[in-house]
Amino acid sequence: MPVPATVEEYLAALPEEARTALEQVRAAVLRGMPGATETIRYGMPAAVLGGRYGLHYAAWKRHAALYPVPVFDGDLEAEVAPHRSGKDAVHLPYRRPVPEDLVERVAAAVAARRA
Repeated sequence: MPVPATVEEYLAALPEEARTALEQVRAAVLRGMPGATETIRYGMPAAVLGGRYGLHYAAWKRHAALYPVPVFDGDLEAEVAPHRSGKDAVHLPYRRPVPEDLVERVAAAVAARRA
């Protein structure tokens, strides 16, 4: 499959379960990063804030994912930790509801670090 040119093309190519979850992730990321624009980078959607890449999000066979998610301090990291996979990836399995509030807070924390 060719690399999609837009986020809409990326989403349109996904199976329904993955598309639904990633649309929720996308909305939460954009709420957490007001003013962010979107692009495709490394073959996946990315939110760009102030000319800097904030978060990438992608759909996989069994989960949606966010990259790179830094280690946070305190309560936010305690909430993110069960979703971590590897050093800077957060996995959100399709079999569970998307934790939109958590994704939004992660995006806001990443945006604050970019400011």
